[in-house]
Order: sequence, then C-alpha cells, then structure tokens
Amino acid sequence: MAGPYSLDLRVRVVAAVSAGLSCRAAAAKFSVGAATVVRWAKRNRETGSPAALPMGGKRRFALAPERDWVLARVREQPDLTLQALTAELAERGVTVSSYGVWHFLKREGFSFKKKPARRRARAPRGGASTHPMADVSRPA
Repeated sequence: MAGPYSLDLRVRVVAAVSAGLSCRAAAAKFSVGAATVVRWAKRNRETGSPAALPMGGKRRFALAPERDWVLARVREQPDLTLQALTAELAERGVTVSSYGVWHFLKREGFSFKKKPARRRARAPRGGASTHPMADVSRPA
C-alpha cells in the first residue's frame, strides 16, 4: 500500500482552496484527484489540519474479551475442534470465524499437531496389528 501524500502538499492544496480556488482547479494545479482535495478540505475544516490519519497498526482479536473463557474451554476439552469452539462462541453471541479462533489459539501458544499420546493410541507400525481381523488366517 502506498503511503499518504506529504503534509506540505496537503497544506498547500488546502491553502489554495481556502484562498478561493475551486477543488477541481486545485486538483488540476497540484496533480491530485478532485475527491482527494475535497477530503483534505473537509478534514481541515473539521480538525484544523489536513494531516493524514494514522495507517496500519495491529487490530485486537475479536476474542480478546473472551480470552479466559476460550482458554479454560480448550484446557477442559483439549480435543475440541475449531468448528465446535466457533459454534460455542456463536452461542455466547461472539461472531468469529474458525480461522480467527485458530489464529487466537496459535498466538496463545496452543498447537494442534499430533501429540505423542495420540500416536500411542494408534496401532504400532510394522508390528502386531490390533485390528480385529488380524488374527484370522487367510485361505491359501
């Protein structure tokens, strides 16, 4: 994203409009858009300065007010899916996407990678199978 126009240019354009030049004429003279001149002049009237508004910054998580509840819920039931947690939040009146929940939990240090405890629950690889049909002999 491009940066804002310089304050020097903004001040000169607004001064030209204040001196009686129309917004379109000022836009043509300073090679900026007419709508831009209108916005700068309006901002100057309202705030006393045509300076640009702050850009960027970090947005707070929509789940920030629900932080304690979400963390307690995930600790209470660690195998809870993102979709289920999103649905529970919707029941509480919090509108958030499953990506928003994932991003929040990732920022809080939670990971949804396969854990060793889950690997132990599966059948061992290359060894004896725990499948119920494993002991059935095959006809030759």
